[in-house]
Amino acid sequence: MSKKKKDTQPEQFESVENVLTRTEQFIENNQKIITTVVLVIVILVGAYLLFTRYYLAPMENEAQGQMFRAEQYFARDSFNLALNGDGNYLGFLDIIDEYGITKSANLAHYYAGISYLHLGQYDNAIEHLEEFDVKDKIIEPQKYGALGNAYLEKGNNGKALDFYLEAIDSDDNAFTQPLYMSKAAFVYELQGEYQEAIELYREIRRKFPESTQSEEADKNIARLQVLANKGQDTSE
Repeated sequence: MSKKKKDTQPEQFESVENVLTRTEQFIENNQKIITTVVLVIVILVGAYLLFTRYYLAPMENEAQGQMFRAEQYFARDSFNLALNGDGNYLGFLDIIDEYGITKSANLAHYYAGISYLHLGQYDNAIEHLEEFDVKDKIIEPQKYGALGNAYLEKGNNGKALDFYLEAIDSDDNAFTQPLYMSKAAFVYELQGEYQEAIELYREIRRKFPESTQSEEADKNIARLQVLANKGQDTSE
């Protein structure tokens, strides 16, 4: 062993000892505070576990049982009954009011938003869809797409386009993406942005050749190219 290594080892041991001494001193000086903090953490964790097991879990089960009938009405397009209940079972709005902190109440916001969308109550649809905290990658594009539909019905094309583009970006799947690409292309056309619409239809045809939207892509591209050329002729 070299002299340099022999010299540095005692220094390293001394440094470690100093750190340990400072740590011990800190613990000794702040023992009451540390004990209090640890005790508070234990109490909070225990309270959370008790709350979850004995309050939230039973409430979640009850909410799911109540929402079952509302989901059946929703599946049958009985949207008023789905929203407001039938007198025996709660509707989505009641689920939200009575079980607000549950996952079921969160999902009820989505159902309520879609129900209001079908009933033509677009402001209510937007309110509930925005309240829906989505974590499911399958439902996420449908939430944004529904918001796009609501804003489009209200005549707010800019907002509609923003949400359609968000729906496109939220998940790359063959079910929702070509649908909302087609809707976004439609809004681009409404705004006279024909080239942007053409590019989306081309992307549908390239990425999703088996989709329903792809079947109409060539026809839409040809029509939009005519409109784009007319726009150029007018500007000249």
